Amino acid sequence: MEIIKGGVTAAKGYEAAAAAAGIKYQGRTDMAMIYSQVPCVAAGTFTTNVVKAAPVRWDQQVVSGGAMAQAVIVNSGIANACTGEEGFGYCRDTAEAAAEALGIAADGVLIGSTGVIGKQIPIDRLTAGIRVLAKEKTDTLESGTAAAKAIMTTDTCEKELAVTMEAGGKTVTIGGMAKGSGMIHPNMCTMLSFITTDAVITKDALQKALSEDVQDTYNMISVDGDTSTNDTVILLANGLAENPEITVDSEDYQKFKEALHTVNEYLAKKIAGDGEGATALFTVQAVGCESEQQAKTLAKSVVCSNLTKTAIAGHDANWGRILCAMGYSGAGFDPEKVDLFFESRAGRIQIIENGVALDYSEAEATKILSEPEVTAVVDVKMGDMTATAWGCDLTHGYIEINADYRS
Repeated sequence: MEIIKGGVTAAKGYEAAAAAAGIKYQGRTDMAMIYSQVPCVAAGTFTTNVVKAAPVRWDQQVVSGGAMAQAVIVNSGIANACTGEEGFGYCRDTAEAAAEALGIAADGVLIGSTGVIGKQIPIDRLTAGIRVLAKEKTDTLESGTAAAKAIMTTDTCEKELAVTMEAGGKTVTIGGMAKGSGMIHPNMCTMLSFITTDAVITKDALQKALSEDVQDTYNMISVDGDTSTNDTVILLANGLAENPEITVDSEDYQKFKEALHTVNEYLAKKIAGDGEGATALFTVQAVGCESEQQAKTLAKSVVCSNLTKTAIAGHDANWGRILCAMGYSGAGFDPEKVDLFFESRAGRIQIIENGVALDYSEAEATKILSEPEVTAVVDVKMGDMTATAWGCDLTHGYIEINADYRS
């Protein structure tokens, strides 16, 4: 496997474009299109929130119905959530407009929306944007990057990655783009992720690979504890790599999963590190656990703790907050056996041993915690299972961004 330059247009047969439709934002692009030159097998995972946005319900229908997908239309600024039948009807209008502009089937159009909840989409602007996107789409890497920028809301940077792998003597490429900065919580988050591959792979294998990998990537990040109405991860495979078909039982399936994991983990970490108002990516590793579930529960509990996040923001080695978050996680462990370490590019320091504080240097701990990427390692000494969760510090900037988000 090799990391290469690019995103959703890195794989064979994919094109992308961005457009400024004026849906909410002025002076910037706010719509994106991903298009495959041939129909694709589609897989998807979606928010666990009972309140699901209209595009989520539309995409679930497309993916579960088994339709071959050929295009994705995404807008930023308005989420099309809590908009009733009118909002769902706008999804139908969007798909039909894309189908007409691209000469494809409407039931093969997937839709993503992100932004303010409760507002209706200005459908005339959206359909006008689709016509622009259809004319301007290209297969260049620059078009993929432009699409990644167009789907941003409070994100400070685009998020994209591509990798290649070998399957049956053929080069298979997987590329992806994502957005997410706030309303981020395990069980997916206010995030959209779109992944393209030219692999020949069965729908069962594609869906299984995605569903399983989401558990270790997007479901292990947190910014603020809110699970969104719009979370969507779409994975498209158009088969243009012409590799021997990958099935769940084939030798290349594990290689495909590893490559997909590389893309998903990178995008998930970029989302976590770009949390609203954040100054640091905060990683929590739970080690020495007796089960994977215990490890995940402990890691997520710490990374979701607002008190711990504010301590990271203040570069304060307030280890009691970490032990406290572990204690209310619901996972069993002996607090008198826990070791805790902080590490970053500035070094590594042990803070507690067997549940008791060591005589460590506060100055050294502060130096380590002042880096843009900080890791806490908690060892419960019960086994050999580990899990990693990603989040960010919680600063005044988060309040400033969200206090006036609608205005």
